[in-house]
Amino acid sequence: MYRDVVEVNAEPGHRLFVRFADGTSGEVQLNLSELNGVLAPMRDPSFFERVFVDHGVAAWPGDIDLAPDAMYRQVVKRGSPGVTSGCLVAGFVVLIPASH
Repeated sequence: MYRDVVEVNAEPGHRLFVRFADGTSGEVQLNLSELNGVLAPMRDPSFFERVFVDHGVAAWPGDIDLAPDAMYRQVVKRGSPGVTSGCLVAGFVVLIPASH
């Protein structure tokens, strides 16, 4: 099932606060060792802070997107009833436009 991101904010330590269209929200922790290739710019904290919502996904300049489904699963998996927080260390999916 596809989950739209409606709010995203960068937090210290390469974490994202994410809120989804259904009201679920929580933290997503990115692993620096996995930010390579197309994701390498995200290692720079000033670039990481430029995150924005683009058509329901967390995105950065340069067509870098994180799949909301993977983030949602991690937020819900780590949460408990009434608490939706989580950690995305691995398993996020990068969506790269076909033109690349």
